[in-house]
Amino acid sequence: MTSFFSKPELVWFIIGLALFLLELILPGFVIFFFGVGAWITALLCLIANPGINLQVIVFAVTSVLSLLMLRKMIQKRFFYSKQELSDQVEDEFSGKEAIAVIDFEPGKTGKVEFKGTSWKAESSSPIHKGDRVIIKQKENFKLIVEPIK
Repeated sequence: MTSFFSKPELVWFIIGLALFLLELILPGFVIFFFGVGAWITALLCLIANPGINLQVIVFAVTSVLSLLMLRKMIQKRFFYSKQELSDQVEDEFSGKEAIAVIDFEPGKTGKVEFKGTSWKAESSSPIHKGDRVIIKQKENFKLIVEPIK
C-alpha cells in the first residue's frame, strides 16, 4: 500500500485545488496563480519524477511567472475596473429617451420616467409633464435631460 505522500502529483493537485478554492474566498486575484503553479508542478510530477527541490523551484517559478505575465491580461478580459463599469452604466442612460412626469424649470429638480422607473431630473430648459426628453448624462441618482425638439 502506497502512502498519500508517495504520489507528489496528487499532493500538488490537491494543493492547487485548495488554492483555487481559496481564491474564491479571498479578494485580490493572486492566489489563483499559485494554484496554476501547483497544477503545473503536478503535471511535471506525473510526466517525470523530479526531486522535492526541483518541485518547489518549478512551483515557485511557474507561480510567479504566471502571476507577472497573465494577471493584468486576465483582469482586463474578465473583470471590469470601476471606471469601465461607470462608463458602461453611463452609456446605458446617455442618449436615451425618457418622459417627464411633472413640470420643472431650469435649476429646479423634476421627475422623469425611464425604463419604468421614476428618476430625479434637471434641465437647462423648461420641461412640461408628458414631454419626451433626451438624457444627456447621469449624476448619481439624477438625470440631466434636454427636451427633444
